[in-house]
Amino acid sequence: MKLERKLGKATRDAYGAALVELGATHPSIIVLDGDLAKSTKTDAFRKTFPDRFFNVGIAEANLVGLAAGLASCGKIPFISSFACFLMCKGYDQLRMAVAFPELNVKVVTSHGGISVGEDGASQQSIEDFALASTLPNFSVIVPADEVSTKVLVKKMAAVRGPAFMRTGRSKAPILYKEGADFEIGKGVKLRQGNDLTICANGLLLFEALAAAETLAESGVQASVVDLHTMKPIDQELIHKQAALTGAFVVCEEHQIFGGLGSVVSRVLTEGYPVPTEFIAIRDTYAESGQPDELMERYGLTAKHIVQAAERVLSRKKK
Repeated sequence: MKLERKLGKATRDAYGAALVELGATHPSIIVLDGDLAKSTKTDAFRKTFPDRFFNVGIAEANLVGLAAGLASCGKIPFISSFACFLMCKGYDQLRMAVAFPELNVKVVTSHGGISVGEDGASQQSIEDFALASTLPNFSVIVPADEVSTKVLVKKMAAVRGPAFMRTGRSKAPILYKEGADFEIGKGVKLRQGNDLTICANGLLLFEALAAAETLAESGVQASVVDLHTMKPIDQELIHKQAALTGAFVVCEEHQIFGGLGSVVSRVLTEGYPVPTEFIAIRDTYAESGQPDELMERYGLTAKHIVQAAERVLSRKKK
C-alpha cells in the first residue's frame, strides 16, 4: 500500500489536548508556561483549569525553579516554552534543581528543530536532544505524530521522574491509528525489511518511511523503526535490527552531535557494530525560510535518506 502523506495536528496541539484530558483525572497536575501558552498550546489547560495554571513570564530559570518546588511538594508540574528558550536559559536549574534531586518535573517544549521555519535560528532548536539527554535521570521523548504524542504525554505523567519531550510547530503526517499504544523506552517497528534499518524520530519518521518505499522500487527492503524514546533507548531492538540487517541509517531533525545518531551509534558499538550513516543538521544553524525548503536545504528529506541508504549498503558489501 502506497504511503500517504495525510497531515494531522502539530504535535504541540496534541500535547495541549492531552494535558486537558490529564487534568480532568489528575488533580495534582500543575501547568506552568513562559509567556507562550498560545504557542505551546498549554492555553487549553489554562482555560479549563485556571486555578492550576501559572504564567511565569519570560523567565525560564524561574519557571524551572517553581516547578522543582511544586514537585518537591508532591505535585506533577508540566512546564513549557520554546525548546531553545527553556533548554538553553533554564539548563542550570534543570541540572541542579530537577535532575540532581530526581524530581518529578515534566518538560514539554515546542518549536523544536528547523521546521519552525521563518522564525530563524534564534527559535530553531537544534541542540535540545543533546542538552536533555545529558541530564542524569531524564527520559527524552520525541513523538512523530498526534496519536503518539497524546499517548506518550499520558505515559510521562504516569511514570515518576524527570522527563523531556520535544513537540513541533508544523502539522505532522499521521502515522499511527487511534488506539495505538506506546511505551517509554520501547521503539516501534513500522516496516519490515532485511537489507538495512532506518531509524528516526519526530518529523523524520515519515521521511524514513517514504525513503523505504522508494528503495523498495529498486528491490531494497528496509526496516523502519520509530525510536520515539532517545533515553532510555531500546537497546534490545537496535541490537536485534543490527543482527537482522547489518546496516543502519539514523535520521533526526537535530544537530549531528549529541542527538539520536550519537545514542544509536554508541549502542551499536557496545553490542553489534554495523556500518551506519546519519541524516542530521551538519554543524550549522539554519536560515529563515519555509519549513519544506529548510528540510531540503539541510538534507533532512526522503531523498537524502535514500542516498544515505545507498552509501551504507555499499559499505555493507565490502
